[in-house]
Amino acid sequence: MTAGASQSVHRTVSNPLLQMRNITKRFGAFHALNGVNLDVYEGEIHALMGENGAGKSTLMKVLSGAHKASSGEVRVDSKPVTILGPAHASALGISIIYQELALSPNLTVAENMLLGRERSVMGVLNRGAMQRACESVLRDLAVDFDTGDKVASLSLAQRQQVEIAKALLSNCRILVMDEPTTSLSSTECDRLFHLIRRLRDQGLAIIYISHRMSEIYELSDRVTVLRDGSDVGSIERCELSEERLVQMMVGRDLSSFYQKVRNVSYTPGLRTLEVKGMSDGRKVRGVSLDLHAGEILGLAGIVGAGRTELARLIYGADRKTDGEVILEGRSLSIRGPLDAIAAGIVYLTEDRKAQGLFLDMSVSKNINIGVLDEDSHGWGILSADKAAERTRAAILDMKIAVASPEVNVGSLSGGNQQKVLLARLLQTDPKVLILDEPTRGVDIGAKSEIYRIIEALAARGTSVLVISSELPELVGMCDRIVVMREGIIAGEVGGSTGIAIDSEAIIAIATGSNKRQ
Repeated sequence: MTAGASQSVHRTVSNPLLQMRNITKRFGAFHALNGVNLDVYEGEIHALMGENGAGKSTLMKVLSGAHKASSGEVRVDSKPVTILGPAHASALGISIIYQELALSPNLTVAENMLLGRERSVMGVLNRGAMQRACESVLRDLAVDFDTGDKVASLSLAQRQQVEIAKALLSNCRILVMDEPTTSLSSTECDRLFHLIRRLRDQGLAIIYISHRMSEIYELSDRVTVLRDGSDVGSIERCELSEERLVQMMVGRDLSSFYQKVRNVSYTPGLRTLEVKGMSDGRKVRGVSLDLHAGEILGLAGIVGAGRTELARLIYGADRKTDGEVILEGRSLSIRGPLDAIAAGIVYLTEDRKAQGLFLDMSVSKNINIGVLDEDSHGWGILSADKAAERTRAAILDMKIAVASPEVNVGSLSGGNQQKVLLARLLQTDPKVLILDEPTRGVDIGAKSEIYRIIEALAARGTSVLVISSELPELVGMCDRIVVMREGIIAGEVGGSTGIAIDSEAIIAIATGSNKRQ
């Protein structure tokens, strides 16, 4: 056990503070939750794990009163309660801090902490009284900001402390934290973990939701796993292992995720893409590489090596200062992404939310938006039948978990969003597919599905270039890996190099310690 790690204290309490029994939630014919049970004790950090779409958020929305359970029972202090809404949940001592913090940046810390419970005299805010009411809580949390500071001026870590302080001010006894470290630095995470342990030691019951295994090992006293809307079971801290958690979450062993089925149709002699002397005058300096039909080529390197910049130059998203892109022996004039797409080169961005998806549009529209011209009858009239059939096929092929094709893509889990974006790119039947961090921000089950899709595309002859910061992912997926360092290709493993594809060889090249290259 690492220094400062959690030690379970819940066994000293006879009954759980929170009991959720046989919780079921239906949305029409879809069962989001199916008989879920959860016990949480005072003075316990209880991790809740599962793939995206497993039911974690829905269960917590039932607990918060945002959703009403279709059936089942919730008990607090062994007493049955019917949670009527978020305000009632707060009155019962239940608070949830969501991944997207719900603060008003234009208000002060005190105004946010007492939002809806302001202190006033004759209808005028008594800011002094509000600040005094908040000071003791902030002092206990040892924060480095004041009650009168505007939330807009605070860092993400400080804003998270405001959310925690707000919960404690409302006499919270059960605190739910949903992916709290997503946007925090390593130092900020350490501070947050110290605070969470201190709150646990003071008797707070904490439900901690995270996909990061290291955080679960660091913090949790117990772990409950959900899969497909059902609880698989709970395990004690002493029983934790990555292999067991993965088995519980996805029903398969960890070893099955990075086992590449070598593509027998891959023929090195059939070169699809050549990049010659690509430069942007800043991050990329004279890079040349080639890519073959049916090949999965990895592009590795430490952060800042120029991987994404190279991909964007090939795709025409950024302007090159020098270099040539040759597709199937023909030199291309790529002035922008539309030229690349027309030639048969598509690019999956590393930032799907900001640069890839239209989050407020439906799954169907996101899948079809790149091929609308194919659905036109003339006079600007589109064939809804063609789009519907294309969407239906994509949902089946990609195994996109969605209640309806008309659901907004912004409401889907990260893994399903990524599959929607990939489905859109594939509608153009590309010859070259560039994937930039294709599994970033998705759970391990969705990763497995994305690997399956990539393997299937390569087996059909598509040339795939994969950029990833996860070395086991590259090692497991790729036929060959080129490694960038400081804007150049520093070396290569696999293929005809005679160097085995393994993490140690890649790191050696990426850091400049391999003298053989």
